[in-house]
Amino acid sequence: MSEKVYICSEKQLKDEGVKVVKGGKHAIAVIHHENNIYAVDNRCPHLGFPLHMGSSCDGILTCHWHHARFDLKSGGTLDPWADDVATYPVEVRDGEVWITPEPIDKQTVVKLKKRLKDGLEQNISLVIAKAVVGLVESGVAPNDIAKIGVEFGTKHRWNGWGSGLTILTAMSNILPYLDKNGKILALYQGLVHVARESAGKGTRFLLDPLPLNEEKEQPEISLLAKWYRKNIEVRDVQGAERVLLTAIKLGATTEQLSDMMMTAITDHFYMNIGHTLDFHNKAFEMMSKLQDENREYILTSLLPELSSATRSEESHSWQAPINLVEPLNNAFRTLENIEIKEEDGKNSSDIVDEDQVLEQLLSDDPVRTVELLMEALQNGKSPVRLAQLVTLAAAERVARFHVQNEFRDWDTVLHTFTHAHAVHQAIRRSTTPELTRAVFHGAMSIYLDRFLNIPSARMPVADKSSLQRKDPKEFLDLLDKQQQTDQAAKWVVNYLANGGGLNEFFNVLGHALLRENAEFHTFQMYEGAIMEHRIWQNEDSEIAKRAQQTILIAVSRYVAAHAPTSRETSHTAKIAIRLHRGERLFEE
Repeated sequence: MSEKVYICSEKQLKDEGVKVVKGGKHAIAVIHHENNIYAVDNRCPHLGFPLHMGSSCDGILTCHWHHARFDLKSGGTLDPWADDVATYPVEVRDGEVWITPEPIDKQTVVKLKKRLKDGLEQNISLVIAKAVVGLVESGVAPNDIAKIGVEFGTKHRWNGWGSGLTILTAMSNILPYLDKNGKILALYQGLVHVARESAGKGTRFLLDPLPLNEEKEQPEISLLAKWYRKNIEVRDVQGAERVLLTAIKLGATTEQLSDMMMTAITDHFYMNIGHTLDFHNKAFEMMSKLQDENREYILTSLLPELSSATRSEESHSWQAPINLVEPLNNAFRTLENIEIKEEDGKNSSDIVDEDQVLEQLLSDDPVRTVELLMEALQNGKSPVRLAQLVTLAAAERVARFHVQNEFRDWDTVLHTFTHAHAVHQAIRRSTTPELTRAVFHGAMSIYLDRFLNIPSARMPVADKSSLQRKDPKEFLDLLDKQQQTDQAAKWVVNYLANGGGLNEFFNVLGHALLRENAEFHTFQMYEGAIMEHRIWQNEDSEIAKRAQQTILIAVSRYVAAHAPTSRETSHTAKIAIRLHRGERLFEE
């Protein structure tokens, strides 16, 4: 218990109206109002303005900066965006005023979590930011912070899993590559996007699983998977939801659920330009982080999108001037009858030339691409490795995207890359013939993107004359200017050639993203690039060296092409960080 602090005589306080004293972490304002004495934290919890400069009327203290109002007795605010102000015990003894400089109602992790939920519900960015800062500084595990956003987003958006929860998952994945401020910004950006996307979208209520009579034989998971597949085929998402919840109730493993849901997706080609498979992959990644908690809400949140998802086999571009659907369907019939390898066979690397596969993926002969991929599988190549090569080819399309294309076409090559990345990550968890079909889907999308590399942007070469090691923060300065796409790629190549550290660059690249009002696809690009690069780093080969450089060029060009922005989203988080440090924003 803190020792009491003497303020002044009661008469003096009445005459002066307010006294400010140092107490604990912050100054405390002691206020005489309507024959009562109150003590509150002198920093307005909204943006830190001195409350002793405010005014009191009818028991309400009003801050004069943004007019936040507080009950003098409890510290409670009438304005949800402002937070409650801390109050302190007051004692009048023999005409002297004393306070105890320890808050009556201390800030706790429980309250910070509650405040984060408030921010999500009210869609108030500053409240979300301050809660995230407080939780991170209190040592709360990032997954526990993300969990609050997942629980909110999967329940309070009637049309289910979307870009917000995907961003939150992606940002959770890249936390190991960021410094503390970067971690705060990443979690904040993910949570803010969940709040924005859920605002006014209504609550989602779960259906019941199918009724089960213990005396009768319960359906096998394999049968439920068939039911689920048929429901998705005819876009009956309510029927699919009841089947899915029944499978969960019967104890289906996460792998069984993943196989069931991914099979239904890959029955069709490149659904919703790749977003559908990406969303499913991210949902299972988040479930893994949360140790399979909230499976019902997370997995059923994926279903609403499927009622109207586009199916690329129905689109003109997949049927003319070259019919891609027929050779793919022929390949998939063959795929049903070959043994799928989870890892490369002993001689597959000798039989299958990976450079040849990569060049074929980037060629203008899609039928031969399908044939070569099938030959590779028949010769013992694993779908996991082929998925990795397809993702590399998709990254090459981004790396070679020419700025003479329309700006919106950046999203076209991005969609192919993020779909391929999602397939690669998903197939590493569970390798099935059905999911392997998505490797072929990605390969065809790479073919369809070929004109976006005509003309082709040149791959930058390191400057041999430059021997000085670069400061990674120079990259941020570069991206303060527009149209630095090719300059960013050149900078990265020189940085690495001069011994620049990868970890430092990943962190700076993360800050280059997180300081912007980045749109959904830029978050996807950064996370996918970092994850794919890390996998290639584990391999010592010429193709691995090529892959790592290609991926870094691709992500650098994409991030640079989408910068700078007005940056007000990150500005809010930086305010929260500075307030937590006790900085005096109002003096600037």
